[in-house]
Amino acid sequence: MKHITFITTGGTIEKTYNEHTGSLKNQHSILSRILATLRLPDMSISQRNVIFKDSLDMTDSDREIVLDITRQAMTGSDAIIILHGTDTLEQTGQLLYEEIDKPLCPVIFTGAMRPYEFKDSDAAQNVIEALFSVNLVPPGIYVAMHNKLLAFPNVKKDREKLTFVKG
Repeated sequence: MKHITFITTGGTIEKTYNEHTGSLKNQHSILSRILATLRLPDMSISQRNVIFKDSLDMTDSDREIVLDITRQAMTGSDAIIILHGTDTLEQTGQLLYEEIDKPLCPVIFTGAMRPYEFKDSDAAQNVIEALFSVNLVPPGIYVAMHNKLLAFPNVKKDREKLTFVKG
């Protein structure tokens, strides 16, 4: 059985709508709601909720926290999936690529262009693709999104096509 550690940082994928205030914010993780819809008989999952922020609000200190938690999670994990906002995902991914010399397992970033709660969200698709990707790649730092699996370095968000590319 493969053990997957999810690290959640917020981002669009985890934004929820508050009916009382009319706001769309990072308040809590929605990962368990996505995972509850999937059949994962050969995986055990653990979840580390680290930060609940839009990635535009993430600081260098926040990225260092993600780096530290990722390093800790490598021991005892067959793979790590990081839910992250897409606007600065490339910065955090590049930091992990530069700071983790030899990853012990695949570290796969994913996120969404639209929140999970939206009818036309890409959130579930991207989480599924990240889960599938852990079976395909050797240890390294990647992003899985929109039917692509890209290895760092030089992963960039294409703001016109609203996806990630090698750049």
